[in-house]
Amino acid sequence: MKKLIINFAPTGMVPTKEMTPYVPISTQEIVDNVVQCEKMGVSMVHLHARDTDGLPTYKKEVYSDIILGIREKCPDIVITVSTSGRNYSEFDKRSEVLTIEGDAKPDMASLTLSSLNFAYTVSVNSPQTIIALARMMKERGIKAELEVFDLGMVNFAKYLINKGLVTPPFYFNIILGNVASAQATLLHAGLIIADLPSNSYYSLTGIGINQKLMNALAVVSADGVRVGLEDNIWADECLQRFATNQSNVEFVTGLAKVLERPIATSCDVRMMLQLDGK
Repeated sequence: MKKLIINFAPTGMVPTKEMTPYVPISTQEIVDNVVQCEKMGVSMVHLHARDTDGLPTYKKEVYSDIILGIREKCPDIVITVSTSGRNYSEFDKRSEVLTIEGDAKPDMASLTLSSLNFAYTVSVNSPQTIIALARMMKERGIKAELEVFDLGMVNFAKYLINKGLVTPPFYFNIILGNVASAQATLLHAGLIIADLPSNSYYSLTGIGINQKLMNALAVVSADGVRVGLEDNIWADECLQRFATNQSNVEFVTGLAKVLERPIATSCDVRMMLQLDGK
Protein backbone atom coordinates (compact mmCIF):
# COMPACT_ATOMS: atom_id res chain seq x y z
CA MET A 1 0.00 0.00 0.00
CA LYS A 2 1.36 3.43 -0.93
CA LYS A 3 2.58 5.68 1.85
CA LEU A 4 0.27 8.44 3.11
CA ILE A 5 1.42 12.08 3.02
CA ILE A 6 0.16 14.03 6.05
CA ASN A 7 0.09 17.75 5.25
CA PHE A 8 -0.43 19.83 8.39
CA ALA A 9 -2.24 23.21 8.26
CA PRO A 10 -1.98 24.48 11.85
CA THR A 11 -3.12 28.10 11.73
CA GLY A 12 -4.66 29.49 8.53
CA MET A 13 -5.90 33.05 8.19
CA VAL A 14 -9.29 32.83 9.91
CA PRO A 15 -9.15 31.14 13.35
CA THR A 16 -8.47 33.44 16.29
CA LYS A 17 -7.94 32.90 20.01
CA GLU A 18 -11.46 34.24 20.51
CA MET A 19 -12.77 31.44 18.28
CA THR A 20 -10.64 28.70 19.84
CA PRO A 21 -7.88 28.83 22.45
CA TYR A 22 -6.04 26.04 20.68
CA VAL A 23 -5.09 27.77 17.41
CA PRO A 24 -1.37 28.59 17.35
CA ILE A 25 -0.83 32.28 16.58
CA SER A 26 2.60 33.33 17.80
CA THR A 27 5.79 32.13 16.19
CA GLN A 28 6.62 29.92 19.18
CA GLU A 29 3.14 28.42 19.31
CA ILE A 30 3.26 27.52 15.62
CA VAL A 31 6.73 26.03 15.95
CA ASP A 32 5.72 24.01 19.02
CA ASN A 33 2.59 22.65 17.27
CA VAL A 34 4.59 21.63 14.21
CA VAL A 35 7.26 19.91 16.30
CA GLN A 36 4.64 18.00 18.30
CA CYS A 37 2.70 16.93 15.21
CA GLU A 38 5.82 15.99 13.24
CA LYS A 39 6.51 13.41 15.94
CA MET A 40 3.02 12.01 15.27
CA GLY A 41 3.63 11.51 11.54
CA VAL A 42 3.29 14.89 9.82
CA SER A 43 5.69 15.18 6.87
CA MET A 44 4.60 18.54 5.37
CA VAL A 45 3.44 21.80 6.92
CA HIS A 46 1.34 24.52 5.26
CA LEU A 47 2.21 27.76 7.06
CA HIS A 48 0.38 31.03 7.56
CA ALA A 49 2.09 33.74 9.61
CA ARG A 50 0.48 36.17 12.07
CA ASP A 51 1.68 39.53 13.36
CA THR A 52 1.88 40.57 17.02
CA ASP A 53 -1.83 41.46 16.97
CA GLY A 54 -2.70 37.98 15.72
CA LEU A 55 -3.59 39.18 12.21
CA PRO A 56 -2.38 37.47 9.02
CA THR A 57 0.89 38.88 7.74
CA TYR A 58 2.89 38.49 4.55
CA LYS A 59 6.15 39.73 6.13
CA LYS A 60 9.08 37.51 5.29
CA GLU A 61 10.78 38.26 8.61
CA VAL A 62 7.94 36.56 10.49
CA TYR A 63 7.93 33.59 8.12
CA SER A 64 11.70 33.29 8.44
CA ASP A 65 11.50 33.09 12.22
CA ILE A 66 8.84 30.37 12.02
CA ILE A 67 10.73 28.35 9.41
CA LEU A 68 14.05 28.54 11.25
CA GLY A 69 12.34 27.53 14.49
CA ILE A 70 10.80 24.50 12.80
CA ARG A 71 13.98 23.45 11.01
CA GLU A 72 15.98 23.57 14.22
CA LYS A 73 13.86 20.69 15.55
CA CYS A 74 12.49 19.13 12.33
CA PRO A 75 15.21 19.58 9.70
CA ASP A 76 13.63 17.35 7.04
CA ILE A 77 9.96 18.39 7.19
CA VAL A 78 8.66 19.88 3.93
CA ILE A 79 7.76 23.53 4.52
CA THR A 80 5.13 25.32 2.45
CA VAL A 81 4.37 29.03 2.81
CA SER A 82 1.20 30.86 1.84
CA THR A 83 0.86 33.36 -1.02
CA SER A 84 -2.88 33.76 -0.36
CA GLY A 85 -4.87 36.64 -1.83
CA ARG A 86 -7.52 36.47 0.83
CA ASN A 87 -6.34 39.45 2.91
CA TYR A 88 -4.08 41.26 0.43
CA SER A 89 -4.02 41.12 -3.32
CA GLU A 90 -0.89 43.13 -4.26
CA PHE A 91 1.72 40.99 -5.97
CA ASP A 92 4.66 42.47 -4.05
CA LYS A 93 3.04 41.54 -0.73
CA ARG A 94 1.94 38.08 -1.81
CA SER A 95 5.36 37.26 -3.29
CA GLU A 96 7.51 38.68 -0.49
CA VAL A 97 7.73 35.30 1.23
CA LEU A 98 9.24 33.85 -1.97
CA THR A 99 12.28 36.11 -1.62
CA ILE A 100 13.52 34.46 1.58
CA GLU A 101 17.11 33.28 1.23
CA GLY A 102 19.34 30.83 3.06
CA ASP A 103 18.23 28.30 5.66
CA ALA A 104 14.75 29.84 5.92
CA LYS A 105 13.95 29.46 2.22
CA PRO A 106 10.71 27.46 1.88
CA ASP A 107 10.47 24.22 -0.07
CA MET A 108 7.04 24.99 -1.50
CA ALA A 109 4.47 27.77 -1.73
CA SER A 110 0.71 27.71 -2.13
CA LEU A 111 -0.75 28.73 -5.48
CA THR A 112 -4.52 29.18 -5.58
CA LEU A 113 -5.61 28.68 -9.17
CA SER A 114 -8.58 31.05 -9.43
CA SER A 115 -10.53 33.68 -7.53
CA LEU A 116 -13.22 32.32 -5.22
CA ASN A 117 -15.77 33.39 -2.64
CA PHE A 118 -15.75 32.15 0.93
CA ALA A 119 -18.69 32.59 3.30
CA TYR A 120 -17.81 36.18 4.19
CA THR A 121 -14.73 37.07 2.16
CA VAL A 122 -13.23 36.75 -1.29
CA SER A 123 -9.84 35.45 -2.40
CA VAL A 124 -8.80 37.42 -5.47
CA ASN A 125 -6.46 35.58 -7.82
CA SER A 126 -6.28 37.16 -11.25
CA PRO A 127 -4.73 35.14 -14.08
CA GLN A 128 -1.89 37.66 -14.26
CA THR A 129 -1.11 37.28 -10.55
CA ILE A 130 -1.26 33.48 -10.67
CA ILE A 131 1.09 33.40 -13.64
CA ALA A 132 3.49 35.87 -12.01
CA LEU A 133 3.58 33.87 -8.76
CA ALA A 134 4.10 30.60 -10.65
CA ARG A 135 6.92 32.14 -12.66
CA MET A 136 8.62 33.49 -9.55
CA MET A 137 8.31 30.14 -7.77
CA LYS A 138 9.92 28.38 -10.71
CA GLU A 139 12.74 30.93 -10.90
CA ARG A 140 13.38 30.62 -7.17
CA GLY A 141 13.28 26.82 -7.16
CA ILE A 142 10.18 26.68 -4.95
CA LYS A 143 7.62 24.02 -5.88
CA ALA A 144 4.01 25.12 -6.22
CA GLU A 145 1.46 23.57 -3.90
CA LEU A 146 -1.50 23.75 -6.28
CA GLU A 147 -4.64 24.75 -4.37
CA VAL A 148 -7.84 23.45 -5.97
CA PHE A 149 -11.33 24.32 -4.74
CA ASP A 150 -13.20 23.52 -7.96
CA LEU A 151 -12.86 21.62 -11.23
CA GLY A 152 -11.96 24.66 -13.34
CA MET A 153 -8.88 25.23 -11.20
CA VAL A 154 -7.46 21.93 -12.44
CA ASN A 155 -7.83 23.20 -15.96
CA PHE A 156 -5.91 26.36 -15.09
CA ALA A 157 -3.16 24.19 -13.61
CA LYS A 158 -2.93 22.44 -16.98
CA TYR A 159 -2.69 25.87 -18.62
CA LEU A 160 0.30 26.70 -16.39
CA ILE A 161 1.83 23.30 -17.15
CA ASN A 162 1.49 23.89 -20.89
CA LYS A 163 3.26 27.23 -20.47
CA GLY A 164 6.10 25.49 -18.63
CA LEU A 165 5.49 27.44 -15.42
CA VAL A 166 4.79 24.37 -13.28
CA THR A 167 6.83 21.21 -13.68
CA PRO A 168 6.28 17.60 -12.56
CA PRO A 169 5.82 15.92 -10.26
CA PHE A 170 2.78 18.04 -9.36
CA TYR A 171 1.29 18.35 -5.89
CA PHE A 172 -2.39 19.29 -5.52
CA ASN A 173 -4.33 20.19 -2.40
CA ILE A 174 -7.99 19.50 -3.13
CA ILE A 175 -10.06 21.50 -0.63
CA LEU A 176 -13.76 20.63 -0.52
CA GLY A 177 -16.85 21.90 1.26
CA ASN A 178 -16.48 25.66 0.78
CA VAL A 179 -19.88 27.29 0.34
CA ALA A 180 -19.12 28.64 -3.15
CA SER A 181 -17.07 25.83 -4.67
CA ALA A 182 -16.88 22.04 -4.93
CA GLN A 183 -18.58 20.18 -2.12
CA ALA A 184 -17.28 17.45 0.16
CA THR A 185 -18.92 14.58 -1.71
CA LEU A 186 -17.60 11.52 -3.48
CA LEU A 187 -18.93 12.87 -6.78
CA HIS A 188 -17.20 16.24 -6.56
CA ALA A 189 -13.96 14.72 -5.26
CA GLY A 190 -13.99 12.06 -7.96
CA LEU A 191 -14.55 14.54 -10.79
CA ILE A 192 -11.58 16.63 -9.70
CA ILE A 193 -9.29 13.65 -9.08
CA ALA A 194 -10.15 12.12 -12.46
CA ASP A 195 -9.11 15.32 -14.21
CA LEU A 196 -5.70 15.72 -12.58
CA PRO A 197 -2.73 15.62 -14.95
CA SER A 198 -0.47 12.59 -14.99
CA ASN A 199 2.49 12.56 -12.64
CA SER A 200 0.40 14.16 -9.89
CA TYR A 201 0.18 13.61 -6.15
CA TYR A 202 -2.87 14.93 -4.35
CA SER A 203 -4.19 15.44 -0.85
CA LEU A 204 -7.80 15.86 0.22
CA THR A 205 -9.30 17.99 2.94
CA GLY A 206 -12.73 19.21 3.95
CA ILE A 207 -13.65 22.60 5.34
CA GLY A 208 -15.42 22.75 8.71
CA ILE A 209 -17.39 19.67 9.73
CA ASN A 210 -16.49 18.12 6.36
CA GLN A 211 -12.88 17.69 7.43
CA LYS A 212 -13.17 14.28 9.07
CA LEU A 213 -15.16 12.81 6.17
CA MET A 214 -12.60 14.00 3.61
CA ASN A 215 -9.73 12.97 5.87
CA ALA A 216 -11.19 9.47 5.98
CA LEU A 217 -11.62 9.37 2.21
CA ALA A 218 -8.03 10.55 1.82
CA VAL A 219 -6.64 7.85 4.09
CA VAL A 220 -8.56 5.24 2.12
CA SER A 221 -7.72 6.36 -1.40
CA ALA A 222 -5.65 9.55 -1.83
CA ASP A 223 -1.92 10.16 -1.91
CA GLY A 224 -2.23 12.40 1.08
CA VAL A 225 -4.39 14.21 3.56
CA ARG A 226 -4.41 17.82 4.72
CA VAL A 227 -5.43 18.29 8.34
CA GLY A 228 -5.37 21.06 10.92
CA LEU A 229 -7.17 23.90 12.65
CA GLU A 230 -6.90 26.05 9.52
CA ASP A 231 -9.74 24.00 8.05
CA ASN A 232 -11.76 23.00 11.12
CA ILE A 233 -11.67 24.03 14.79
CA TRP A 234 -14.34 21.58 15.99
CA ALA A 235 -13.99 18.02 17.25
CA ASP A 236 -17.67 17.15 16.73
CA GLU A 237 -20.49 17.89 14.30
CA CYS A 238 -22.58 19.53 17.04
CA LEU A 239 -19.86 22.21 17.44
CA GLN A 240 -19.61 21.62 21.17
CA ARG A 241 -16.01 20.45 21.58
CA PHE A 242 -12.91 22.19 20.29
CA ALA A 243 -10.36 20.16 18.38
CA THR A 244 -6.63 20.61 18.75
CA ASN A 245 -4.07 20.19 16.04
CA GLN A 246 -2.80 17.15 17.85
CA SER A 247 -6.27 15.55 18.03
CA ASN A 248 -6.81 16.23 14.33
CA VAL A 249 -3.55 14.53 13.41
CA GLU A 250 -4.26 11.67 15.81
CA PHE A 251 -7.57 11.05 14.02
CA VAL A 252 -5.74 10.66 10.71
CA THR A 253 -2.94 8.48 12.04
CA GLY A 254 -5.48 6.31 13.88
CA LEU A 255 -7.37 5.66 10.66
CA ALA A 256 -4.14 4.87 8.85
CA LYS A 257 -3.20 2.37 11.56
CA VAL A 258 -6.57 0.63 11.37
CA LEU A 259 -6.26 0.36 7.58
CA GLU A 260 -2.60 -0.70 7.88
CA ARG A 261 -1.57 2.15 5.64
CA PRO A 262 2.03 3.26 6.12
CA ILE A 263 2.72 6.95 6.73
CA ALA A 264 5.27 8.76 4.59
CA THR A 265 8.24 10.35 6.28
CA SER A 266 9.48 13.79 5.33
CA CYS A 267 12.32 12.18 3.41
CA ASP A 268 9.80 9.99 1.56
CA VAL A 269 7.88 13.10 0.51
CA ARG A 270 11.03 14.86 -0.62
CA MET A 271 11.76 11.90 -2.87
CA MET A 272 8.17 11.73 -4.21
CA LEU A 273 8.07 15.43 -5.09
CA GLN A 274 11.72 15.58 -6.15
CA LEU A 275 12.50 18.39 -3.75
CA ASP A 276 16.07 19.53 -3.51
CA GLY A 277 17.81 20.06 -0.20
CA LYS A 278 16.85 22.98 2.02
